[in-house]
Order: sequence, then C-alpha cells, then structure tokens
Amino acid sequence: MAIYEFPFNERIRTLLRLEDLFSKVLLNIASEHPSHHHNAIVSFFQILDILDRTDLKTDLLQELDRQKVIMTSLVGNPNIASEVLQPILDKIIGTSARLRTISTRIGQPLKENEWLMSIKQRAVIPGGLCEFDLPSYHYWLESPAEERKQDLEKWLGHVTPIYDALGIILNILRGSGKGVANIAVNGAYQQMLGNAKPAQMLQVKVDDDLNCYPEISANKYAINLRFISMSRTEKPHPCEFDIPFSLTLGNL
Repeated sequence: MAIYEFPFNERIRTLLRLEDLFSKVLLNIASEHPSHHHNAIVSFFQILDILDRTDLKTDLLQELDRQKVIMTSLVGNPNIASEVLQPILDKIIGTSARLRTISTRIGQPLKENEWLMSIKQRAVIPGGLCEFDLPSYHYWLESPAEERKQDLEKWLGHVTPIYDALGIILNILRGSGKGVANIAVNGAYQQMLGNAKPAQMLQVKVDDDLNCYPEISANKYAINLRFISMSRTEKPHPCEFDIPFSLTLGNL
C-alpha cells in the first residue's frame, strides 16, 4: 500500500518536512561513499534553514508537556496496557529533558563553525561545491569514511533532540486516527468535516497496483481528493474509474 500524508496546518507541515530531511541525512550517513556524505551535508543544511526560521524548540516542548499530562492521566487505567504506555511516557520525559538542556538557539554552535558555514553558503549555488570552489571540502570528502561519519554524527548531534521530539509527536498523531475504507467514485472523493476536534493531518492509503496517486486539498471544513493516473511520458490525467482507498484523520 502506498501512503500519502497531508498536513492541515503549517506546524505539522514543518514537522513532516523536517522528518523527511532527517531521514535523508541518516540514510546517507550510513553509507561510506563521499557522494552520499555530500548529500547528507546538503540535507543537513536544509534542516538548519528550517530551524532558523522557527522557534520550534518552544513549540515542541509545549506539545511534549501536553502529551505528558495526557499520558500521565492514563497511568493505572485498566483499559490501557502499561507495557505500551510507560515506554512512551518515559520517552517523552527523556526527550523533553534533553531539549531543555539546549541553552542556545538550536544549531547555534554549528553557525559558529566558519568552515561549515562556508560550505553552506556555497551549497545554494548550482554546482557551487566543486573542488576548485572549496578545495578544503574536497579534501574532507576524500578523507577516510569513518572520519567523515564521526564529523556528520557530531554535527547532527546538535539537532538530534529536535528529531527525537518531532518523531514522538508525529507517531502520536499518526496513531490517533482509525482508517476508514472509502471509494472515490470516478476517481473523485469529497468529505465535509463536522464540528468535532479538527483534524491536523490525513493519511490516504492506496493499493500500489492501481497506478494512480491522489491530489489532496483539505482544510478544517472539507477534504477533496482527485486521483490522477501516473504516466512517465504523457501529461497526467484524472482517473475515471472507482478507486478504493483508506482515509485516516489524526489530531493531537
């Protein structure tokens, strides 16, 4: 099943973007090839740019504290498995504590690394990281893979508490809803949303064999899906047959 997620607000949109970038960084760090470590650096700089535009630390701490209160109130509830609840609660407490130990703005020590920032400055220029532009960066890429990994992991460590926190919050969000089977008649589906607690994200699951993908527009009032036929050689066009899918609405 292919899964498509759509955030309803800028806050969740930012968390999803960061999660995607962190995943790319971690995937590329695991490799030993210089090109993969270059890709890790580029994605890492994008993380720093997002963190520089938002006061994410405060927002994450507030949400973790709120979830801690909710989880604590469930301790001892006979309908809640303690072996499931307690590890989540412990993770929330531990992650909050690590976030609070960061006394400076997130990533500030990295901004004081002049060599790293010289790379970041040129990374936005197409082809700007050639060896004749930054021979020191080329030297680093040709250094032993284990040394590069250690550098990357050290730099990533400055923002890892952010990754841990957003992972907790997105996991809670994804687990808050229940999938409902639906049919997009002639490839289209619309659902009005009521006055209940507003959704913050939706998930659409579609069978991989259908060769189509959903274009999603949604807000707190309505959801509109239009399934589009996938083509690698022609302009995509709307599907004109019934498409079964699962829809999940989540909120914190």
